[in-house]
Amino acid sequence: MSSERPLRVAVYADNWYRPTADGVYADRSLVLFIAGVAAAAEHTILLGQLDPALPRAHYRVPDHLEFVGLPSYPSMLSPRAPVAMLRSLRRFWRLLPEVDVVWLLGPHPLCLAFAALAALRRKRVTLGVRQDFPTYVRTRHPGKRLVHLAGDLLEGSYRLLARRAPTVVVGPELASNFARARRLLPISVSLVRDSDIADPVEAGNRVWNGERTVLSVGRLETEKNPLLLADVLARLDGVDWRFLICGEGPLEGELRGRLRELGVEDRAELLGYLPIHGGLMDRYRGANAFLHISWTEGMPQVLLEAFAAGTPVVATAVGGVPEAAGDAALLIPPGDPDAAAEALGRIASDPELRRRLVTRGIERVRGRTLEAESARVARFLADPDGSVPAG
Repeated sequence: MSSERPLRVAVYADNWYRPTADGVYADRSLVLFIAGVAAAAEHTILLGQLDPALPRAHYRVPDHLEFVGLPSYPSMLSPRAPVAMLRSLRRFWRLLPEVDVVWLLGPHPLCLAFAALAALRRKRVTLGVRQDFPTYVRTRHPGKRLVHLAGDLLEGSYRLLARRAPTVVVGPELASNFARARRLLPISVSLVRDSDIADPVEAGNRVWNGERTVLSVGRLETEKNPLLLADVLARLDGVDWRFLICGEGPLEGELRGRLRELGVEDRAELLGYLPIHGGLMDRYRGANAFLHISWTEGMPQVLLEAFAAGTPVVATAVGGVPEAAGDAALLIPPGDPDAAAEALGRIASDPELRRRLVTRGIERVRGRTLEAESARVARFLADPDGSVPAG
């Protein structure tokens, strides 16, 4: 880093956290990437909504992060949101003297307000963008035109602010959306360690005789489109195909119902949450193929995990996936179970294709590990006008 003194950072993302006797836990794995960035700073303060009733909070906030809890509210559409946000502004204002730079991951109304307060305190502001927000809003709230308009306005405000603030974006599509930022750092949010990367020869020779296991990893929520898994499985010929589905979320009951409705519930197993280094990477290594079926994505970290494990990938061509995956995956249209089943069939029947996908995937993930990507962000936060090597 080129800064003259150690870096002090405040990080905000619109995430929820649950307090427990042994620490604070997040419901999103992003906190693990933030912790990687924070390892390069003198002191890092993480802000987020504190909710004692938060379900499915599996990711412990590491001890080297100072956590500041903000008032919780269900959503930006909740009547509780305005009062909670005002209280959040007061807390943010009080901690600003303790930091040099704030990293605001949005878009979110609080990010805009926090940026204004930081400017008043003459603190540097860096933005972060993780997903195509208008597409996310339309997926979450179909048919609600006023909500869509609000999402578009928030996105436009964030792009306008990015012209004055250095910006970190996830994936190539967001890099295009924010091309007019003052300075831009495209990254991948990766939890893959250098030590996780498989040997390409060993992975390419994975046995495909007998049962063929397809792994899916992701939250069981609308934008991830998990119900399509049942339709894909129903289109695969024979009883040798088996789906392993890792993830939790509100659509779990509907997914189980869809599997029963199509008569394939005995060929699918819902495994719930698995930590990446507590069993999940083993599932990647043991699977024959990985299937990604989201409606919208920036650059999904699950692709990097599958690439690192040497597992052939079939993925929907949405968001930043096509450019980020390139020729290391078979890309399909979103919402098309026939295309997904056909792609899996191609992988099963073509050993040379499998080996080619494995080799290209491993090549893609090198340089995009947790260590590499978090170090790039840390350098960018410390010296936003300097030179940051591409990943």
